[in-house]
Amino acid sequence: MAYIDTRTPRDRAKSIAGVIVVHGAAAYALLVGLQVTGMIEDVPKLTGETIVEVPIEPPPPTPEVTPDKPSTPQSYVHVPPKPLDLTAEMPPIEVRDVPLPPIPDVTTDLFPKPEVTPAAQVTPALDPVAPRPRNDPGQWVTTADYRTIWINRELTGVARFRVEVGTNGRVKSCTITGSSGHSELDRATCDLVTRRARFEPGIDAAGAKASATWSSAVSWQLPD
Repeated sequence: MAYIDTRTPRDRAKSIAGVIVVHGAAAYALLVGLQVTGMIEDVPKLTGETIVEVPIEPPPPTPEVTPDKPSTPQSYVHVPPKPLDLTAEMPPIEVRDVPLPPIPDVTTDLFPKPEVTPAAQVTPALDPVAPRPRNDPGQWVTTADYRTIWINRELTGVARFRVEVGTNGRVKSCTITGSSGHSELDRATCDLVTRRARFEPGIDAAGAKASATWSSAVSWQLPD
């Protein structure tokens, strides 16, 4: 007996219904077209299986991308400050005197005061006093000092001299300031005055004894 003859009419009706379902699914797939994102595998159906049709939702539409609009730069308005009104009357300012504390004197310790040296007392100036002969100047040179040879030669003349008197009243030196014309008489004049003359010493401006000079002259004349 053939295989087809063993099936019952009920089994044939099920087979025909399965074929119709498969053809319906294929027609639906053709209608959806490219909207189907996946593939449905053709799973063999079992005998007596109930096929439930599950609707496949189409994918969501692709959102449109709107290009960003260029940003508009913000604009600023510069407002100059309001000028100061100098004519406006200013409020009165109260002025009060605030007493300040005394400032300590710090310069005393930092800078010592200089020592003041008392000025030397000045003795009133006196007029200098020249030496004075203490013995008789007429006895310094006499006719007895005339030598015979000078008389025979008739040597005469006036010898002017200047002596320096020390603080002890003695003659320290003698100088001929005016010659008698004869060297013998000039030399004898200084020798005799230096040995015989005595003086009161001179006084300086401070009142002390001081060396000073004294001048005079000797007249050499032939004795009678």
